[in-house]
Amino acid sequence: MSGVTCLPGLDPRAYRQHELHGSQRNWPETNCYVDLWIEVLNSLGLPIEAALGFTVTQDFEGDQFTFFKFPPEDLAQLFDLSVQELAIYDRVESHTLEQLQRGRLVLIEVDSFYLPDTHGTSYGLTHGKTTIAVNDLDPVNRQLRYFHNAGYFALQDKDFDGIFRADHAAGSAAAALFPYVEFVKFGNPSSVSILETSIQLLKSHLRKRAAQNPIELFQKRFPEHAGVLGSKPMEFFHLYAFNTLRQLGANFELLASHLTWLSKQGEGGLSDAIVAASEIATGAKTLQFQLARAMARKQFDKLAETMRPLVVAYDTVFGVLTHRY
Repeated sequence: MSGVTCLPGLDPRAYRQHELHGSQRNWPETNCYVDLWIEVLNSLGLPIEAALGFTVTQDFEGDQFTFFKFPPEDLAQLFDLSVQELAIYDRVESHTLEQLQRGRLVLIEVDSFYLPDTHGTSYGLTHGKTTIAVNDLDPVNRQLRYFHNAGYFALQDKDFDGIFRADHAAGSAAAALFPYVEFVKFGNPSSVSILETSIQLLKSHLRKRAAQNPIELFQKRFPEHAGVLGSKPMEFFHLYAFNTLRQLGANFELLASHLTWLSKQGEGGLSDAIVAASEIATGAKTLQFQLARAMARKQFDKLAETMRPLVVAYDTVFGVLTHRY
C-alpha cells in the first residue's frame, strides 16, 4: 500500500494481536478505546500490563459500570506518549494526513457501519460510534489501515468514503458536526522507570477508588433494572450487558493481568487479589449468560443473589491492595 505511514512494517494479513486479546481470556475484547490502545502499545513493543492500574477506579454509575479508558496522563508518565485533541476545521482526511506526515497516530470517532472488521455485527448493518487509530492513509487510492478492537485492519473505496463522509462538503451545514479526533505524539520512554512509575500510578488510582463496593450497589439496583429489561426486546440485552457485565468483567480481568505483571516484577503479596479479580471476571461472564437466558424467559428473580460472590471478591481485591499499597 502506498501512502503515508506512522508505524511502518505492519500488515493486516500478518498482524499478531497481543495476548490480552487472546481467545483463552474470559473477555478477549473490552471496549473499543481500550482495545485499540492495547494493540497500539503492542505495536510499539511496550509493556501494556504496566499501564492497567487505572482499573482500580471503576465504579457503578447507577445505570452502568464505568466505561474505563487509559488515562492520557498515565500514558504520558509511563511511555512518554502525549495524547491531544486534534481540532477539525477542514476535511478529516486532510488533518489526518498532516499528522501522519509528522509521525503521529490519529484516533478518530467513526461509524462502525463502514468498518470491515465488524463484519457480522455492524458492518453494512447498523450505525454505531467507535474509535479507530489511523496508521496508514492513501487518499489518492482511497485506502486506509487502522487499529480497531483487537487487531489491525484495512479498508478502501466506499468504506473510505463512508469513514470520511465524502458526501459532505467541508464547511457545509451537513458537515457541521465534525467527529472527535485525537493525535498521539511519541517521546522517549527509555528514560522512564516503568515499574516504579506503574506502582506510583496504582497508589494514586487506589486513592480514587469507589467510595462503596460498586458490585454491591449494582446488586441492589438490579431488581429495578430487571423491571426495565422485562419490557424490552432481546436486542436491548446486548446494549445493557455491554455497559454493565462486560465492562465489569473486562475491567477486572485487566486488573488481574496488571497485578500478575507486578508480581512477576517482584511485587509480593498479590496472589489473593489476583485470584479474586479473576473471579469477578469469570463471574461476570457467567452472569451475562444467565442474564441472556433470563431475558428469553422474562424471569430475573434469582440473578441478584448470584452476584454475592462477586461482592465478596471485590472486597478481597481491595483489602489486599489497600494493605499492600
